[in-house]
Amino acid sequence: MQVIKTSIEGLVELRPKTFKDSRGSFLETYNQPVFHELGIPAHFVQDNQSFSTKGVLRGLHFQNEPFAQGKLVRVITGKVMDIAVDLREGSPTFGKYEAFILDSETSNMAYIPEGFAHGFVALEDSIFSYKCTNVYNKACESGIIWNDPDLNIDWGIENPNVSDKDQQLARFRELFPQSVS
Repeated sequence: MQVIKTSIEGLVELRPKTFKDSRGSFLETYNQPVFHELGIPAHFVQDNQSFSTKGVLRGLHFQNEPFAQGKLVRVITGKVMDIAVDLREGSPTFGKYEAFILDSETSNMAYIPEGFAHGFVALEDSIFSYKCTNVYNKACESGIIWNDPDLNIDWGIENPNVSDKDQQLARFRELFPQSVS
């Protein structure tokens, strides 16, 4: 498995080896000893899957302690632009984001450690899968509005389809007022 580091410590893109022949293809998407050897010691406890039609934007979501979640995210079919925002106070990249194009053709994945907000926009009809390091806990869920001007994320799409719930999320400066000057 190839690991591609980003400008944000702990956030990586993963490209598994795919074996193809006349019958189709095979790839390993998770192997705990291999991930540990790669420096990703995550212990996953919950798997989630969603389907989104082209233009649907989901996020930016995260869970607060004690139920913060790290995620291993990938696309089973389709293509998405995936966004991870560093919310780890004290991190030199706090408030910065990375974007990944996750694509079922390349089978690439992203590992997003605990302490990040996460979202994606479907560039095609897509089935999105993610493994989580903690269980969902409604009392700990939070989020940042997708079009927050302080984060200035380029989602690469105009007029996305965003849920009413996600349209009501807080701004970054409301959640982290000490960090915005």
